Amino acid sequence: MNNFLLLPIIIPFFFGMILMFGQKNLTYQRSFSLLGIGLAFISAISLLLKVKQDGIQKVTFGNWPVPYGITMVSDMVSVLLVTTTLLIAFFVVWYGFGSITKERERFFYYPGIMFILTGVNGAFTTGDIFNLFVFFEVLLMASYLLIVLGGEKGQLKGSIKYILINVISSALFVITVAFLYSVVGTLNMADIAVKIAEINQPGIITVIAVLFLMVFGLKAAIFPLYFWLPTSYAAAPIPVLTLFGALLTKVGVYAITRTYTLFFVHDLSYTHDLLMVLAIATIVAGCIGALAYFDVKLIIIYNIVIAVGVILFGVSQMNEVSLKGAMFYLIHDMLIKAALFMLIGIVIYITGTSDLRKMGGLMKKYPALGWCYLIAAFGLAGIPPLSGFVGKLLIVQGGFEAGSMWSSIFILASSLLVLLSVIRIFLYAFWGEEKETHGSVDKSVYKMLFMPTALLVLITVAYGVGSEWITPFMDDAAKLLTDPSIYIDAVMKGD
Repeated sequence: MNNFLLLPIIIPFFFGMILMFGQKNLTYQRSFSLLGIGLAFISAISLLLKVKQDGIQKVTFGNWPVPYGITMVSDMVSVLLVTTTLLIAFFVVWYGFGSITKERERFFYYPGIMFILTGVNGAFTTGDIFNLFVFFEVLLMASYLLIVLGGEKGQLKGSIKYILINVISSALFVITVAFLYSVVGTLNMADIAVKIAEINQPGIITVIAVLFLMVFGLKAAIFPLYFWLPTSYAAAPIPVLTLFGALLTKVGVYAITRTYTLFFVHDLSYTHDLLMVLAIATIVAGCIGALAYFDVKLIIIYNIVIAVGVILFGVSQMNEVSLKGAMFYLIHDMLIKAALFMLIGIVIYITGTSDLRKMGGLMKKYPALGWCYLIAAFGLAGIPPLSGFVGKLLIVQGGFEAGSMWSSIFILASSLLVLLSVIRIFLYAFWGEEKETHGSVDKSVYKMLFMPTALLVLITVAYGVGSEWITPFMDDAAKLLTDPSIYIDAVMKGD
């Protein structure tokens, strides 16, 4: 048993509980939230190195034999996502010191973040399909708190749609898990893979695979199930929007990736072709939304939808190159979306509006902010050697190898539309004539917002420029996704 892999889940949960007390003491709330995330991040880094050196780690609660107990599994895919999640959370909390209002900080804002991290990291780590539902519910309950925190009219309007959609999705999730259990008689993911291989995925399993795609697709915001995302996310305060945009849809993407590479792998001509079609449609819908609006929040939110499509296209190709690209791009998108939301948060703070048509000339007073935004925008679009380039190149290469030539060319072409959508923000907000800003800008608050944002942008640059250092980890993740037997053997036959 290796209880060490539970630390990135247990530490945020423990700190979430102690932060329930002392709500009025902001120093206590801020310092303990950063301390908790910092300790969890250190444990995640240690776990990442252990998985790299010793292979997949697992623990089964109660020391029951697999598959009878609830198993937690840390492989290269999950540990990379857990580490990235905690890194982003650290910067979001730091950024929030200058962005979130003190009234919100004093009303369970920090415990909400900690419990979201508990749910996200648990979902990435669990080896049990029903436990995946449980961790989904943990992160959703915490997200319900954060999305309504402050009680503004727009928030309440957006939150109603968000809560209703997730309640329906959760009910469908339980029903689909029940269908799967009735056919295979197990909930352990590795054992599910074994049982489905034994019966060679009959038609009923393919139907269940499509149902899971609907469930996870609703959470990941794929076409046509993304309709709830823009208005729900746009209503939240910037730090909460950053956390949601960087993390929550990625849990849905991870769930599709895990199930569609581990056990729904015997009817690729149907399940994965359907996934490819939906991925391309998701990119088209995201591009239309990103180009149609003048609201900076909505432009970046629709870019979340585009990225989900790109990642899932890589997953649908089911070869090692495309899956390696999907992992590269998934981590890139988590980092770059967090950086971009933080950057537009600063722009909104300075101008007092999210409407591009009311902005202009910020480059004269805030050149560092302008350059940071431009670098992040180029990174999002995949301009070499920045972070989006390597992942997208591998996904396209994998698409060509799988024979999806025209689809792969479309993925490349979509980069131009992504670049156009984010460059519009630069041209409107930073270029042109300087326009009046709403109220005075507090320099100390600006610095508090800019420092974590600039550091995160530098990390995204390092991720792209230093991609050769990351490649060995991505190779391990891609091999694991390509060959399900590695995961199955480690869980079913491991100590």
